[in-house]
Amino acid sequence: MSTEHDTLARANRVPLPGRAAPRPGDGLRTEADPAPCTTEWITEPGAFALLAPAWRRLTAACPSATPFQSHAWLSSWWQSYGTPGALRVLVVRSGDRLVAAAPLMRAPGPLPALVLMGGEISDFGDVLVDAAHAGPAARALAAALRRAARTALVDLRELRPGAATELLLAHWRGLVVRRPDSPCLELPARPLAELLTRLPASRAQRFRAKLRKIDALGIEATPVPAEDVPAAIRTLLTLHRRQWQGRKVTPEHLRPRFRDHLVRSVTTMVRTGDAQLTAYRLDGETVAVDLTLLSQRLAGGYLYGADPALRERKADVSTMLLRTASALAAEDGRETLSLLRGTEPYKSHWRPDTVVNQRLLLSTRRTAPLLWLRTAHATARTQAATWLHAHRAKPPTRD
Repeated sequence: MSTEHDTLARANRVPLPGRAAPRPGDGLRTEADPAPCTTEWITEPGAFALLAPAWRRLTAACPSATPFQSHAWLSSWWQSYGTPGALRVLVVRSGDRLVAAAPLMRAPGPLPALVLMGGEISDFGDVLVDAAHAGPAARALAAALRRAARTALVDLRELRPGAATELLLAHWRGLVVRRPDSPCLELPARPLAELLTRLPASRAQRFRAKLRKIDALGIEATPVPAEDVPAAIRTLLTLHRRQWQGRKVTPEHLRPRFRDHLVRSVTTMVRTGDAQLTAYRLDGETVAVDLTLLSQRLAGGYLYGADPALRERKADVSTMLLRTASALAAEDGRETLSLLRGTEPYKSHWRPDTVVNQRLLLSTRRTAPLLWLRTAHATARTQAATWLHAHRAKPPTRD
């Protein structure tokens, strides 16, 4: 371990979360926590990259971690989307062991705020806390975040129910606002044959007929090895573009930075068992590629691309993909097959449960005005979206 002098010297080089440079006595430095834990702000991408082995051990020790908290996903995301100088990763150690981490960054815009890395392309956000050190690790994490909250609002979005962030609240001495975030749809982690029992008999029979059609066509599903991931990701995105041709597609899915992020992150995640890329072949040609992300408790279907010709041959793509994803979800004692964010109609066929992500805004009294401004802005956006949705759905009146 470092000496106290080395620890403080290193800490004096760490910028404030909401500012460009540190000030003596601000408390945002590596220091002994009463736990006994030490906390440190990581602000250099190179230092964050070196955390990969310890970060992987931490995610394995944090049961609530999702694939979007894996080091491979976050470090790759930063390479594609991060703003230079904005990295603010808070780590907590007990001796040499990493026992908690908050993958944060300074938010863009005029209001000083710390937000979770991952952005719009990540369905879940969270901190990480080692379950074997939950009390002292969460306490140290909360204390360091509170010091940061003297100068910047802490805005944590897309938290699943039961997220590790909930552990911080027992130790938080400050203001807290909780708001609903994105809705997600979830199924129990069961093989497809068991999921069919959730449906009315007539609907289940229709899905069984669809499965027989897929099998009759001779479509073969094969996991993609890590060395073939880059080419398979490019095929996935090409098919994704084709399947959405003439319809409204998420623009980010067509951008090179998104492709590069998936190539980097998924190559590593397939190698470590945190993702599976499945290629579907018909008559020797790849007709679909699907990406499923994996963690201890859940499997989530993230993105797929499918040849429009499959529809012409009466192959139900969503049923084909769900069979693979449900088998993955049922492995290794997972609890949930997540359909991730969004309530698209095709997901409702399987009678999933709706689970709403949460947003936590944390501040001290000093930064309370930032909290109220952010909360008011979020409320206004929600009300505007609700009004717009209602008026779009309203049928036109006759003259």
